[in-house]
Amino acid sequence: MDWFFVLFLVSLFFNARAAFKLLLDWKGMVTTCRFVEDAYEALDALPDEAALAAAPAAPVFVHLVPAYYEPAIANTVAALLASRYPHDRLHVVVATRAEEEQAPHPAMEATTAELVRRFRDGLPPWQQKMLTLVVVPAAPGRKAHQLNWALRRETLHAALGDDHDPARVWIGVSDADSLPDRNTYRWLAGDILAGHGRLAYQGITLSLGNFDRLDHRGRVCAMQQSSIFIRVSIARLINEARRLAWFARLRARAPRLAAAVRPVFEFCFRRSQICLGHNQFVRLDVLRSLGGFPTSGATEDSTLGYALGGRGLVMGALPMLELVDLPETKEKMVRQNARWYKGVLDDVAFLVGAWRAEPSAYNLAQLCRHVGNKVIEWPIAAIVYPIVGFLGWHLAYRFADRPLLFVLGIAFPSISLGLTIWVGGIVTQDLIESLTPYFPRPVSVARTTLAAKFWGTFRCQTYWLLATRGAWRVLLALARSGGFEAAKTDRVSTRSR
Repeated sequence: MDWFFVLFLVSLFFNARAAFKLLLDWKGMVTTCRFVEDAYEALDALPDEAALAAAPAAPVFVHLVPAYYEPAIANTVAALLASRYPHDRLHVVVATRAEEEQAPHPAMEATTAELVRRFRDGLPPWQQKMLTLVVVPAAPGRKAHQLNWALRRETLHAALGDDHDPARVWIGVSDADSLPDRNTYRWLAGDILAGHGRLAYQGITLSLGNFDRLDHRGRVCAMQQSSIFIRVSIARLINEARRLAWFARLRARAPRLAAAVRPVFEFCFRRSQICLGHNQFVRLDVLRSLGGFPTSGATEDSTLGYALGGRGLVMGALPMLELVDLPETKEKMVRQNARWYKGVLDDVAFLVGAWRAEPSAYNLAQLCRHVGNKVIEWPIAAIVYPIVGFLGWHLAYRFADRPLLFVLGIAFPSISLGLTIWVGGIVTQDLIESLTPYFPRPVSVARTTLAAKFWGTFRCQTYWLLATRGAWRVLLALARSGGFEAAKTDRVSTRSR
């Protein structure tokens, strides 16, 4: 066997796969941006606050904000309370931790809970009724535990009354640094009242809330992290709905054929949905049927997405934008990605259990893709793809006497490299800039200097290298000590200045 030929084919496959994925990313970003633009152009057609107040079927929203050492918590709460929605159908619940009360941060003027109390005291009486504060006792699960504690029946009864219908109550989640759009609830209510409503929604989050405070590297990373949400998360939800609609039409026209190909369709063409943990909404009865927010891993949001998919529930894409902060130092970005990768590892056990409980093609696909695309590829992609790119070029000359193989060997690594710069460094910037008119507050993300344009274009892989470091930090900690503590990304040092 010619091992050079085998190695050439392997490198050819990975280079072609990289180019194909970049093209899909490009298409995904265009799809998401068009979705957002169409939604914002149609805002005037949504029911206004008076119409929603008079509609008996209009949903009730309980918005949860888990917070821990958050000096700027009032900004997020104020933005939520300023939403264009009837005030008697919107309730904000901030969940802080008892550990913070016992060990206040020395750089904060007061604990997060005290900051919320002060903010509430300054509100008019009608807005004070919309805001609830709960202090959560210490327990494993952290954020998931905070969310579940905020959803205790006594808390909901105090906010909504004893006669609330869980099928009309939607639970929203935002991070303590979130800046949501004022029309988010209006859009959701319009979709639900029009009969298009889903049982869960995921909105678009962009890591640009503190863009003006970031250096060149931070701004490049902010654009790349934001691109994940528009090129993958939301695009996947939009396209998943389209694929299911196509399969439903096939089933209506050819039920026997649809039944025969359904396992292949679910294994090869279905995609797992991604929950982001903020700008996220789930109907209360559905959340209760899942046992609340999952506490089995470091990231309850990704696990929730898998749990919803395993139940056959497809999330709707929410086009309203939300801004969040990016960690402002390299170390904090690595720490954030380490926590996310620890959640990836924790989700393996959840997906194995889901497949054992119901060994369907979809559950198997969720497990296989999760292991291949996240557990394995995340730590090694930054090493593997440059190596296979070099091998593709190098080995192509061994087959110079075969024109087709030579051309393919030269072309795919070149196309992959070119698309990396074009999609990651240029298209991402242009498309996110096109969304700036719809941001909840003005943020300028334009590259105004030659240095910003150069670094933004040719250092577009910086963020992914930091993400790789985060993954290896987890793996090395597990190898050395058998455990890894997913630490919080501290915002006190920057927000309290």
